[in-house]
Amino acid sequence: MANTGKVPSAMQVHVAEVLAVTDAVCHEHLDAEYADLCALVVGKLARKRPSPLVRGDLRIWAAGVVQAVGQVNFLSDRSQTPHATADELSAWLGVAKSTMAAKAKTVRTLVNMDDAQYMPRELLDSYSALWFVQINGFVVDSRSLPVESQELLAQRGLIPYVYGEPRCTTTR
Repeated sequence: MANTGKVPSAMQVHVAEVLAVTDAVCHEHLDAEYADLCALVVGKLARKRPSPLVRGDLRIWAAGVVQAVGQVNFLSDRSQTPHATADELSAWLGVAKSTMAAKAKTVRTLVNMDDAQYMPRELLDSYSALWFVQINGFVVDSRSLPVESQELLAQRGLIPYVYGEPRCTTTR
């Protein structure tokens, strides 16, 4: 099973059911990183009190999670790899497109998906704005700084991670 973080024992069955759907769709049609990002979101939903996963159809929650992750990562942009339209996601997940879109909005709101932690590594690496920091009045691309400086910036939450090093999925 993908890394969801620590999940309350009462939520483990719900999480497993949602992940069975998200993992299947991601591994068959998208990629492993999308599966990991979906697991991150499912874990956060499971830790909410009360968890929204206890209400409603878990297949619809899974569809909402995949769509939400896809929306923040421009999955419908044909220039991206992987790429999928909302119609394709809807067909793969067996959920009506309007239902999936409504649940995706709920997921994005509940998890506050404005954060770079929900973006795949390749997209983060190419998104220059995330890497600019101001040092002594000068705007600098942090990717050009020494690793020690990047580690400090990452610890302070100013950059997503140390550029060029493997991304640690256990801190999600």
